[in-house]
Amino acid sequence: MTEPSGETAPEAPEDVAHEDAAPSAGPEEETTGPEGDAAAPGEDASGPAEETAGGEDGKAAGEEAPELSEAQAELAAQRELRARIEARKAEKSGPVAGGTKLSGTAADLLAAVRAVEGGSASGSAFFETAPEPPAAPGPRDAGRPPVPAAPAPAPVLAPVPTAGALAGVREVLARGGAPEALASRTAAALGEQAAEALAEDPWRLLAVPGVRPEQADGFARALLGGACGPDDPRRTVALTVWLLDRAALQGHTALTVDEVRAGLAGHGVPDPEEAVGTAVSEGAVLLFQEEDAAEEEDPEEDPDGAGDGGGAGDGVPPEPPLLGLDRYALAEESLAEGLARLVRTVTPQEWDGGELERAVGGHGLVLHTGGEAARAEPPALAAAARERGLRTLVTVHAPERLDAAERAAGTAVPLAALLSGTAGPGRDEEGALALDLLVVLDAPQLDVETGALLVEALPDGCRLVLSGDPEVLGAAGPGAVFTDALTARVCPRVASRRPDPGPLGELVSGIGIGELNQVEAPGKEVVIVPVRDAGEAVHRTVQLVADSVPRAFGLSPEDTRVITVGHGGSAGTRALNAALKQRLNPGPGRFGGYDPGDRVAYAPVPGRTVAGTVLGADAEGLRLRTADGEVVVAKERVESALRHGWALTAHQAAGGRWPAVVAVLPGDAAGGLSRPWVYTAFGRAERHLSVVHGVDQALPRAVAEVLAPARTTRLRPLLTGLLAVPGEE
Repeated sequence: MTEPSGETAPEAPEDVAHEDAAPSAGPEEETTGPEGDAAAPGEDASGPAEETAGGEDGKAAGEEAPELSEAQAELAAQRELRARIEARKAEKSGPVAGGTKLSGTAADLLAAVRAVEGGSASGSAFFETAPEPPAAPGPRDAGRPPVPAAPAPAPVLAPVPTAGALAGVREVLARGGAPEALASRTAAALGEQAAEALAEDPWRLLAVPGVRPEQADGFARALLGGACGPDDPRRTVALTVWLLDRAALQGHTALTVDEVRAGLAGHGVPDPEEAVGTAVSEGAVLLFQEEDAAEEEDPEEDPDGAGDGGGAGDGVPPEPPLLGLDRYALAEESLAEGLARLVRTVTPQEWDGGELERAVGGHGLVLHTGGEAARAEPPALAAAARERGLRTLVTVHAPERLDAAERAAGTAVPLAALLSGTAGPGRDEEGALALDLLVVLDAPQLDVETGALLVEALPDGCRLVLSGDPEVLGAAGPGAVFTDALTARVCPRVASRRPDPGPLGELVSGIGIGELNQVEAPGKEVVIVPVRDAGEAVHRTVQLVADSVPRAFGLSPEDTRVITVGHGGSAGTRALNAALKQRLNPGPGRFGGYDPGDRVAYAPVPGRTVAGTVLGADAEGLRLRTADGEVVVAKERVESALRHGWALTAHQAAGGRWPAVVAVLPGDAAGGLSRPWVYTAFGRAERHLSVVHGVDQALPRAVAEVLAPARTTRLRPLLTGLLAVPGEE
C-alpha cells in the first residue's frame, strides 16, 4: 500500500512504542540546502556555509537563502580572469583535440577555488605554488608499469593579514558602523588592500561571508552619504555576483537572466536589465546562450536554412540565456572537454563478460546506475580489468565505505585522498594519474569543480566509469555532474538489475518510484515510533540509540546514526546531538565544546563531511580519529568546521551507511521533506531503520509528489555540443 493503513507495524525494539502510520514530516530546516536539508559544519549564521552549498531546493534568486559561501570570490579577481576566459574561448572555437586541457592560469583558478572553499585562502588570492595540471600525455600502453608516486604538494596557506591591514579594515568598518568582529573575515576575503577596497567600493563587503545586502547598503550609506543610491553601479554589480553565489549554495552553476533580474528587483534595483548589462560588460559575470547540439540543424543538409520545421520553427523554445561566475564556467567547460577527450581517445576493445564489462571495453566513459546491491558490480569490473593487465583503481566519496582489503591492497581509495595525492597511483612527469581505468562510486556526490579536477588528472585513453544511485540527494556543491551526464546521452548507460534485498530494500525501492509501502518486517528491520511533539522526538531518539536498538540487535550506539532534516529547531541536529552527548558521552566540553570520545562531523572543505571521534586537544588544535587516520583541526577552525556527529543531516549522511539508522521526522519539518531526502535517509540503514514519526500524511505526500527541483547547470548542453549523440546502446 502507498499509505499507512493503521494496522500494527513491526514490533519496536523492546519497550519503544510504535504504530504502522507511515512517518511524515521532520524537523525544522533552518538554513536549508538540497531537498530542505540543512547545512553542514560551519554553515549556519555563526560560521561559513558548508553542506547547504548543495541544495536541491533551488530557491529563486530573490528569495532569502542560506548565508554566503565561504568561498565567494571578489569582484576584482573575476574581472581579471575575464580576459583570460575570452582568449581561451577563442582558442577552442574548433573541435576539442584529444589531450587538450585547461590553460595553466585556468587550472590555477580551479586549484585556488578549492583552497578558498577550504578556508585556506582568500577569494582574491592566486597561488603561485598551486599545482598546475599539465597538458595531457599521449596515449599509453596498458602494460606500461606505473610511475612512482610523486610527493603531493603541501597546501599553501594565504598570508595572514598583517596588523596594519587589520587596523585599516577596523577603521573603515568603524566609520561605516560595521562590527569590528568582521575585520579578520574582511581582510581574508579582500586581501591586504581590503581597507582601500572598501573605502572605494563599500559594497565589496558582500564578499565577506555572512554579510547581507541590507547590511552592505547601510555600510555604504554611512561611508558615502548621499553619493550613493540603489542604482549605483558598484551596488548593482556586487548584488549580481552575490545572487549567483547564493544560487551556488542551492546547487546551481548559473541562473537565467530573468531570475537574476527578479532578484535584483527584489533588492530595490530600479533598472535590473541595465544592472545585468553593467555586470556583464565589466566582466563580473558571464552571459551564456546555450544551444543543444541535438537541436541544431546541419547546414550541409539544409543550405537554404529553411529547415524541415524543426528547431524554433517546430515550437521548441530556445534555451534561456544564463548568467554565471567564472569559477563555475571554467569548471564546467573543463569537465565537458575532459569527458569528451576520454570518449575520443580510448581504443575500443572487445571485452568478454556482462553488460557493464562489454560497455567499458568499447568506450571511454560509461555510466552505471543502481541501488546498494548494485554497488558490488563496479569493483568486480575493476578486478576483471586488473586481470587484463590494466592499471585500475576504485575511488569512493565516503572513506568509511571502503572495503578494508581493497584499501590495504591500494586498489580502492577515498576520492579526496586521490585528488590530494595522499593515496592512489603516482602521477607521471606531466601530472596525469598512472591509470587505464578509474571507477568512481557515489558519483551523484560529485560537484562540478571536483569532477573537473578529477577528469583533468586522467590521461588520454583512460576509461572512466561513473557509478551511483540517481535517486539519492545530489552533490553538496554546485553542479549535477552525474545527472547531467545521464541526460546528455553521450555514452553508454548500464542500469543494474540487481534488487536491494530484504524489507529495507523493498521499502527504499518503493520510495524510489514514489510509493511509501508497508513492508513485512519479521526481524524488526523497520519500526515506526510515533511522537506527539519535538521534545518527545528527542527523548525517543535518545532511547532508541542508547537502549532499544542495542538491546534488540546487539549493536553498540556507535553503530547507529540519527538522520534529521535540519540543524536547527527543537529536534534538529543541534538539539539531538546535545541530548545524545549528555547520554552517551557527558563532559564539560573543555576543548571548544568537545570532549574525548565525542562523535563529530568534520567538514575539511565545503560539501564534504568526514565522520570522526575526538581523541583530545593540544597546542595545534583538536585531534580526531577518522577513517583516513588521525587529523588535527586547528583551533580557529573548530567552531566553523566541526559539529557533533551522532545526528546528521541527509546530505552529511549521503554516501555513508550504518547498521542502524534512526530517521527523525518531527512535525515542523514537513517543508523539508522530498522523495530524494526520504530515499537517502532511509537508504542509509543496513539492518534496522527506526522512523521517529511526528506528522500525519506529510511523508507519504512527499514521497509521492515532491521531487527534487532541477539544478540550473551548463554541463549537459556543453556535452551534447562536444559529442555526437550516440545510438542506444
